Amino acid sequence: MTDKVVVFRALQLANEQRNAYGLRYNDLTRYRKHCANRTHRLRSSLKMTHGRGRDFKKLPPLTADIVKDGHLQLLLFEAERAWAYSQELTSSSLLPANKDQASSLRHSATGRFRRAVHWSTQLLSLCQSLYASSRLSAENLVEASIYTIILNGRFLRYRDDFEDALIQLSVARSLLDDLAETSSTSRDQALAILFSDEISPEIRYCAHELGRAKAYDVNGIVAEIAPKYRNELVENCDALLAKLQKEEKSSSSASNLKPITWEDQPVPVRYPELVDVLLRVQKAEAGIRDDNRNPAKKTKLGVTAYDAVLSALSDAEEVARKLQETQQLSGTSANTSTSGGRDIHFVHAYIVFQLLSRRIQRDLLLMDTLLSTGSSEKSKIPVQKKPTSTIKGNSAPVDSRLYPAIVKLLDTVLQSLTQMRTLSLVDDNADLTSAVEARISFTNARRCVYLAQCYGAVKKYAEALTLLQHASIHLRETGSSLSLSETDPINTSVPPFFSLKAEDIKELEGTIAVDGTQFKRDWFAYNGGSIKADPATYKKPLFFNIALNYVELDMDRLQHRAGKQPVPPPPVAAQSSAQLTKKVEPAPAPEKKQLPKAKVEEPIQPVPEPQPQQQPSRGGISSLLGGWWSKSSQ
Repeated sequence: MTDKVVVFRALQLANEQRNAYGLRYNDLTRYRKHCANRTHRLRSSLKMTHGRGRDFKKLPPLTADIVKDGHLQLLLFEAERAWAYSQELTSSSLLPANKDQASSLRHSATGRFRRAVHWSTQLLSLCQSLYASSRLSAENLVEASIYTIILNGRFLRYRDDFEDALIQLSVARSLLDDLAETSSTSRDQALAILFSDEISPEIRYCAHELGRAKAYDVNGIVAEIAPKYRNELVENCDALLAKLQKEEKSSSSASNLKPITWEDQPVPVRYPELVDVLLRVQKAEAGIRDDNRNPAKKTKLGVTAYDAVLSALSDAEEVARKLQETQQLSGTSANTSTSGGRDIHFVHAYIVFQLLSRRIQRDLLLMDTLLSTGSSEKSKIPVQKKPTSTIKGNSAPVDSRLYPAIVKLLDTVLQSLTQMRTLSLVDDNADLTSAVEARISFTNARRCVYLAQCYGAVKKYAEALTLLQHASIHLRETGSSLSLSETDPINTSVPPFFSLKAEDIKELEGTIAVDGTQFKRDWFAYNGGSIKADPATYKKPLFFNIALNYVELDMDRLQHRAGKQPVPPPPVAAQSSAQLTKKVEPAPAPEKKQLPKAKVEEPIQPVPEPQPQQQPSRGGISSLLGGWWSKSSQ
C-alpha cells in the first residue's frame, strides 16, 4: 500500500464539481448541498464515521502510509463546502430583508471561511507528506499548493488585509503561469489559464486599494511580487518547479491543440470543455485534408467527410454559446489583458464563422458533384435539338431536372453567407465585409441563372429572361463590392472556403449572354414571342378536369361571367318589337304596374292607344283589384 502512487488533481476536481453542480450559475446553495452529500458518501466508503448513537468514536490520525485518493477528496470537499457556505452567508447579509441580521451573518461567514482555510491547509500538508514519500507527482503538489494559496488569499482579501492578500494571489498567479507553460496537454493548459483569469481581477482590486499607480498592470505586479515571496509560501518552490518541468518533458503530448489564430493573433481557449470539442474538430479537418490530397475521393466521399466536421463544430458552438450565456448571467468577464481583448464572445463568433464556412464548402462541393453526375448521365442520352446549359470545365449538357436541387443548395449558401455577415468579427473587418457581400451578390446571380433554367424548361421564357436581367444586376454588385478593398481575405484564408476571381465573374457573364440568346430563340419558335396565349386553345382548369371530364364547356360564356371579355350590347330592336306586340294586346291594369322594368326601352316611344292610358289614371282600388273592377264598373 505504501508504494502505491496517489493521483489527485485538486484544480481539475474543483473546476469540474463547481461547473456541474451550480456554481456556473452562482447557485451556492445547490453546490453546498452537493459537497455535503459527497463528504457523507466519502466518509461511509472510507469508514471514517464517528460511530452510531450517542457514543463518539474518535478517528485515528491520517498519515501518509494509509492515505488514499479518497482521503484527499474528502478534505477538498470539506473545504469547498465551508467556502460555499461562507459565500452564501455573505450574499445573504447584503440583502435588504436581512438588514438587522447583517452583522451576525457576516460573523458566521467569516467563521466558515476560516474553516475552509483550515481544511485546505490540512490537505496541503498531507500532499506534501505524500510528495516526500514519492507517492505524489510534482504537478499534483503544485495544484494543491495553488488551491490552498488562492483560498487563503481570498480570505485575507475578505478581511480587508489587502497587502498580504496581494502577495498570496500574486504567488498563485505566478505558479499558474508556470503550470500553463509546462502543461503536457492543451486541456491542462486551459485549466491553468482559467484559474489565472479568475484571480486576476482580485489582484487588480487589491492593488487599487493599496493605491498603486499601475493597478491595471496585473502581469507587472505579479512579476514584481511573486519572485520575492514564492519560496516563503511554497516549500522548496524552485526545486519543485524544476522537477515539474522534467515530468512534463517526459510525458506524451498527443492531445495538444494546434494554435488557432485570427488576423495573425491567437484565439484564446480558456475552458477545458471547449478544448475537448476543438480537438474533435481538428481530427475531422485532418480527414478533409486527406480527401483533398486524393482526387479520386473528391466526390461523394468528399461530401460525407464534411459531416464529421460540421457535427464537431456544432458541438463546439453549443459549448461556446453556453459558456457565453454563463458569463452574461454571472456578470463576470474574463481577463483580456494578455489576449488582446478577446474573450469567450469572440471565441463563439470565431467558431460560428468556421461552422458557416465549412457548411458553405460542403454545399458548393455537393452542387459540383450533382452537376458533374447529371452531365455524365445526360451524355449517355441521345443529344436533343435544344442545347442546355453547361457547367464550368465540362462541355457535356446537364439534366434540367437537377436545377431545382441546385437552387435549393444555393439558397442554403445564401443563408449561411447572410448569417456570416452579421457576425461581429466580420463587421469589424472592412475587407472581410466587402468579400462576404461580394459572395452574396455572386451567389444571388448564380441562383437567378439556375432558376431561369427551371422556368425555361416549362416554356416560361418571359420569367427566365427577367431572372437573367436580375443576375446581370447582381454581377455588377459583385464587381462593385470587390472594388472596395484591395485584398480578399477569403481567397487568402487557410483553407479558402469560397474562392472568387475575376475569371469566374466573366464566365458567368458569358453564360448569362448565351442563355439569354437561347431563351429568345426558343420563345420565338414557341409562339412568336407573344406574351399572350392563343385564345382559340383553352386549357380546362383542374377542377373541370375532375368534375366535368365528359362535358363540353362553353368557355366563351365562362370568360364572359369571369369578366375577361367585354359585355355585348343588348338587342334593343328585338326587345322594342316585342314590347309593341305586348302593348297591342289588351292587358289588365295591374300588369301595367311593372312598366319601370322596361326603362331601357324609353328611347323608342310607340304611339299608345287611348284606352290603355286611361286605365292607370284610376289608381287606388281599381289598380289593386285589376280587370275585375274595371269590368264591373262598365
